[in-house]
Amino acid sequence: MTNALFNLNSNCFRSLIAKQWSSDIRLDGKTAIVTGANTGIGKATAKDLAMRGAHVVLACRDMEKAEEAVADIMREVESASVVAMKLDLADTKSICEFAENIYNTEKSLHFLINNAGVALCTYATTVDGFEMQFGVNHLGHFLLTYLLLDLLKHSAPSRVINLASVAHLLGKINFEDVNSAKSYHSTRSYAQSKLANVLFSRELARRVEDLGITVYAVDPGVVHTEIFRHMRRYLQVLVKTCSIFLRTPAEGSYTTLFCAVTPDLESGGYYSDCAPATCSRAASDDRSACKLWALSCQLLNIRWR
Repeated sequence: MTNALFNLNSNCFRSLIAKQWSSDIRLDGKTAIVTGANTGIGKATAKDLAMRGAHVVLACRDMEKAEEAVADIMREVESASVVAMKLDLADTKSICEFAENIYNTEKSLHFLINNAGVALCTYATTVDGFEMQFGVNHLGHFLLTYLLLDLLKHSAPSRVINLASVAHLLGKINFEDVNSAKSYHSTRSYAQSKLANVLFSRELARRVEDLGITVYAVDPGVVHTEIFRHMRRYLQVLVKTCSIFLRTPAEGSYTTLFCAVTPDLESGGYYSDCAPATCSRAASDDRSACKLWALSCQLLNIRWR
């Protein structure tokens, strides 16, 4: 009786902190890529897309965990079409190799879900020398989207979904020291990378509006996932203790899925709790979005008109 009452109260509480959402829209014949899909929100997103009939590529750095995720989804979803492919967003060579593999194995791409990310880590750099959070969360996905644009265009109508965060509200793009070489603070760097996700979505939407590609920035809410693994030990303990107040990975995937299947959404918008949301003034600045675009191309040594 006590356990049943606890579960009832817990479910009632969860309904207050996480908007429930469902849709019966099918995605048969569609192809999706979900980065960081071996765990957390990405895995929950991949599973839901597979349940809708989509063919899903799990793009992951850790192939052992990725194959385990594939096995889990295939065991839980009858006739699921899911595969794992190696992708390390902290290495531009790996990103290029992944894109080449996609063009060699997939005939279409209808959903690119840029889900993977790192948060609140101590100072580190990617293989190419970019600050880790900015390099993985923004530049890695920027390059991946650039490389897959032709396939997205060929498969139109198609969608790009970038996982941002409410943390973007604290963000500022430090154009003079975007890689935090002069001064590093893990929270400021994370907020900068999430602001970059929103600005990238805004500028990309403007540039591809005539190509049949729509773009969305998503806040999944505060979710209990492995993204907290880089936090200090005492903060990890605090997060675990307060986990009842956090969303589950499945709940964290709702807004991503909402933006994937809901027709007639505003491209370039910022979404939270399965609805349009207000982003920060900095995230609405078209001049900053254009400046970040140019800087990203310069850092990655690409030309993207």
